[in-house]
Amino acid sequence: MKNLNASTDAILVVDDDPEMAGTLQELLQQDGYEVAVALTADEALVQQERSAFAMALVDLIMSPTDGLSLMEQLHRNDPNLAIVIMTGFGTIETAVEALKRGAEDYLTKPFDREAVRKKVRRLMELFGLRQRVAQLEANLDGCLCFESFVFVSRMMQRTVERAYAAASSDAPVLLVGETGTGKEMLARAIHAASPRSRKPFVPINCGALPRELVESELFGFRRGAFTGAYADSPGIFAAANGGTVFLDEIAEMPKEAQVKLLRVIQEGELRPVGSPKPVTVDVRIVSASNRPLSTLRAESLREDLYFRITTVVVELPPLRAHPEDIPVLANSFVGRLGRRYGRQIRLTSSAVDMLRNYPFPGNVRELENVLEGVVALSVEDPQVITDRHLRPLLNEAGTPAGFPNTGEHVFSMEQMERFAIQQALRLCQGNHSKAASLLGISRDTLYRKLRKLRAAGEACAARTTAS
Repeated sequence: MKNLNASTDAILVVDDDPEMAGTLQELLQQDGYEVAVALTADEALVQQERSAFAMALVDLIMSPTDGLSLMEQLHRNDPNLAIVIMTGFGTIETAVEALKRGAEDYLTKPFDREAVRKKVRRLMELFGLRQRVAQLEANLDGCLCFESFVFVSRMMQRTVERAYAAASSDAPVLLVGETGTGKEMLARAIHAASPRSRKPFVPINCGALPRELVESELFGFRRGAFTGAYADSPGIFAAANGGTVFLDEIAEMPKEAQVKLLRVIQEGELRPVGSPKPVTVDVRIVSASNRPLSTLRAESLREDLYFRITTVVVELPPLRAHPEDIPVLANSFVGRLGRRYGRQIRLTSSAVDMLRNYPFPGNVRELENVLEGVVALSVEDPQVITDRHLRPLLNEAGTPAGFPNTGEHVFSMEQMERFAIQQALRLCQGNHSKAASLLGISRDTLYRKLRKLRAAGEACAARTTAS
């Protein structure tokens, strides 16, 4: 029995002390919740069979069935039920054991009425977010191609609506956003919702191509065109004929290749390396960059190409700009990880709070990687992820190490980039190839950024010494 239809206002109180149970019932009803009371474990199971609950407050010491055993039975019937253990002893060992076995949180007797209200309110909000995730994953405005996008914020809704509107046309689309915001996922969704959906979607990372091979990879080559060209190769654009080519990191494309790309967009034809004849192709171009539009136009792209690929621009906001989406994203990732690892995995409200207060310079990709790192290093079933598990990966104050703690979490792009690179190298134990992959950039781009950051650091040190 899954709790997908539970009322977000329904709470079950289980305590063999009728006076205590009645006090809690009255307190929670004053806050507008529907509250049912059970004085024994058997009564609680009967209540659960009759009604769906969002939360259960369960006394630890009961007879003949104790609170931890009842908790496991309640969870077998409904894995999504949030359970708070109530204990009069309040030992650390009891609390840890309860959390390990699947409790969302615990309360110690005698109760502080305001503390109870605050804790229940936070957990009920978390339940509501989990329900929202289930609804979004089941049906996102009836558009299955955009179903992977989970959000509650108006900001992301506008982004997805703009991308969905662009999907029906054949115009070039440029996706702009920081690393890890989901540009390739959005490009795939645009293709899947377009009239070209039955044709190939071919992604290519322009920054990962060796400079001398960019033209031959994109536009193909003829046998004998250069050393090692032992047979004709159609190239990326010919392979994607009728479909969509996704040019990630388009700012890394050499200027000479940009001339050929412009001809593909304008005339629908290309000339393979070593061929005297042009080849006609029918492809849609979706490109992406983590650089701002002003930089793309002034430094990275030919102006004529810039105007062609920016027919439709969709900007993906950084995760720190819509933190209200962090809880639903986190719960969605945890659900996927649970299915992948074949375990029950949940986030406590304290873990969700810690994630929400962290700026995530690596954006959605970093959030997913952090959660998978916690899950991959555990064999617990059920697994309950708390703030204690996240603390080694996230700064306790919610500010990345090395960032100025301004209290407003406003950082320069250079600071964000520096921290993202440092974090990637730390997580990958100094392996530059793995760090580049984690960041979604090529190894050459990572080396270039490291040189730039190193030069900036040396210049800063020189200025400090001179002064």
